Amino acid sequence: MTKSTITIDVMTDEKKVPHSISWSATDTSAENALKAKAMMISFWDGAEKAALRIDLWTKDMMVDEMADFFFQTMMTMADTYGRATQYTEQVEEMKKFAHDFYDKFRAKQLKENKAD
Repeated sequence: MTKSTITIDVMTDEKKVPHSISWSATDTSAENALKAKAMMISFWDGAEKAALRIDLWTKDMMVDEMADFFFQTMMTMADTYGRATQYTEQVEEMKKFAHDFYDKFRAKQLKENKAD
């Protein structure tokens, strides 16, 4: 059995707001830690039947970046669910929701930009 380690470093300001996030892993070809503006980590506690989550983003994460991040995360979650279950109908529903979410975000941004 092989052990892999993922290390996440979060630097916070005096108010404990994340200033920077970086991560490294033993099973990657990257020599240095990689920077990130946001992260979402979920663990499944089988005994409690509950999802445990860590969601962090830095103060320089822009709203449009957050929308892209959520869209891409929802799409990859749908793909993962599909590989695990082979339930293609639910996968398509999840992807449709993700596209609708992103389309509504873009429409809202256009509306707000026209108001400025």
